[in-house]
Amino acid sequence: MEQALATNLTETDTGEDRAADLRGKIHALLAGGDCSQAQIARVSGLSAAALSSWLKGAYKGDNSAVEEKLLKWLGARDRNARTSAAMPAAPAWVDTPTGRRIHAVLMFAQAAGDLGCIYGGAGLGKTKALQSYAAASPNVWVSTMSPAHGGVSSALEEIAEAIGLRGIPGRAARLQRELVNRLNNTGGLLIVDEAQHLNMRSLEAIRAIHDATGVGLVLCGNEAVFARLTGGSREATFAQLFSRLGKRLRLTKAAPGDVDAMADAFGVMGTAERRFLAGIASKPGALRGVVKTLRLASVFAAGKGESLTVDHLNAAWHDLAGEG
Repeated sequence: MEQALATNLTETDTGEDRAADLRGKIHALLAGGDCSQAQIARVSGLSAAALSSWLKGAYKGDNSAVEEKLLKWLGARDRNARTSAAMPAAPAWVDTPTGRRIHAVLMFAQAAGDLGCIYGGAGLGKTKALQSYAAASPNVWVSTMSPAHGGVSSALEEIAEAIGLRGIPGRAARLQRELVNRLNNTGGLLIVDEAQHLNMRSLEAIRAIHDATGVGLVLCGNEAVFARLTGGSREATFAQLFSRLGKRLRLTKAAPGDVDAMADAFGVMGTAERRFLAGIASKPGALRGVVKTLRLASVFAAGKGESLTVDHLNAAWHDLAGEG
């Protein structure tokens, strides 16, 4: 549909012919269900009323200005469609050795009703592994924290949202009680991702839910997560958490098998190409950098009608770094 509707209108086209042709293309998109009138208005920068009137040929304002905005939107839409067609989608989940190690911690914590911690560098597939485990397992909830969730109430609200509890009035104590009631006797697993954003009181509140329900709990994030649990000198307040830690996993770099699995997922079989990808995986960003490079390199290769080579990977890597 998108290729068939690729606009051949230019900014030099004028008059009723351009307006009629443009209306026809917009009506075809609407009829095909590719997008709604409200969506077109929003992304093109028009008001819904102006677009509606223009589509009926009844707009009393500056019709040329409306048409210019729609032309720019259609042109951008077509360019994005061509790029997307050449760019392979990032896989939702690739079964890597690191991913299996993460799953092992999650399975242990859920089966034993224990507390686990997964921590380390960025770009190693931690979040993807958490999501894949949750998607394949009953009573597993992933709650992702951010700097906005450092306090007890905001952290508990985010967890409540993740497990399907919404609109609970009251303070942190009420939220905690409702969470305990919901999680009790589920045999489930609560995964808190990006847990480095939580302060000590929030961690203790979440630990109390684990203690009260026996639900498995895994804290995941960067190195600061484990540092928070050990507390450096391990004062009593930190010891409460650390003493309950049943299983931990520190990830510092991608495993060799991780790169091979990712290359397999993208159909990259050449030895030289895999060696280049392994070099990317050894840098900050690790597997995330590998995936981004593979996707952009695929666009470069498709644009030249060639099979993906080291040259395409090298060009993509430098382009992503702003050196292209």
